[in-house]
This record gives sequence, structure tokens and C-alpha cells, in this order.
Amino acid sequence: MFATLLSDVRFHELLLAVDRDLADACRTEGCQDCGGRLHSARYSRKPQGRPKILGSRLGSEHDKRFSFCCALDGCRSRETPPSVRFLGRRVFIAATVVLIAVLQHGANPSRGERLDHVVRIDRRTVQRWRRWWRDTFPATRFWHIARAGFMPPVDHTRLPATLLDRFAGDPGERLIALLRFLGPLTGGDKGQAR
Repeated sequence: MFATLLSDVRFHELLLAVDRDLADACRTEGCQDCGGRLHSARYSRKPQGRPKILGSRLGSEHDKRFSFCCALDGCRSRETPPSVRFLGRRVFIAATVVLIAVLQHGANPSRGERLDHVVRIDRRTVQRWRRWWRDTFPATRFWHIARAGFMPPVDHTRLPATLLDRFAGDPGERLIALLRFLGPLTGGDKGQAR
């Protein structure tokens, strides 16, 4: 089911729409340093981990990261809003990083083969992601604060699967809710909840 979601153009369009909303909210707040007006300063990314089947069905706007810079001379501070498409500086799209890690907890040969047909990712990359979820993510200040909102506590040894289970809705809604939850980890330098 999740492999189908990664191949769905409508799902990627929805992620882009959510990112636009997050960007609009960031721009409305203005510069965090001086309160100045923000100008658009989007930048191109070369995201990996999208199914080949999507090919040219997604426009170039899917490869742009929303970002802003302060309009006031002397400040020019950059503001990068949270994103549900990009997980910080990682080159792989956020949905792929989450879903591949989730599927590792319930992997069986047929599920692995199906996912491999949708998106090919080197085994070593997947191992790095698993280490990040197992070791790095639970040590972040963000998680130390956010985990208090879950009762009963989330089993951190099975992240992100146990975290995804805490959100309601169909698989797409649950994934988007998890990606929004991870938002503080996806912004610019100021958004990196370490």
C-alpha cells in the first residue's frame, strides 16, 4: 500500500500543496531576526528516491525548496520553512526515507521486491537511515520534548513504524501527519531541532 502511495502523482501534488501552505505561513510571520518582509529565495534540489514511473509527470516545482530571505539591507537573514517533501539536507525525499525505514520493521521478501521495483535504494543507504532512526533521532532535543506528547510512550526501538502508528487516517493521511510532525527537523539552520 505504501509503495503505491510513493508512485501516486496526486500524493506528491498534495505534499507540494502542504509545503506551499507551510511556506505561506513562514512568509506571513516575516523575518525572525528583525521582523522585516521576506522575499522568495527558492532553491533547486535534486531529490532522489522518487519512483521512476513518475518520470516527467511531476513538474520542476517538485524539485524546488521553499525558502526566503529578509528584504532589509543589513539583515538578509534566510528563513527556510518546515517541509513535508524534504527531510532536512538529505537528498532522498522525506516520504521515501520514512517508508523504507517503516517497511524494514515488517519486511518480507515480497514486500521488499515490490518496493525495490518502485524505488531502488542501495542497502547501505537504508542501513544509514535505520541507524539515524535508531540512534540519532531519539537523541535529538526535538524528540526529547515531542515524545512527552505520546501516551503510552512510543517504542523508540521500532521508529518510525511505531510513530506512524500513532497518527490517524488512511496511509497517506498518516504519512503526511508524521511528516508534518517532523517539520521542526526539516527547516533551515534555525529549524534544525538538535
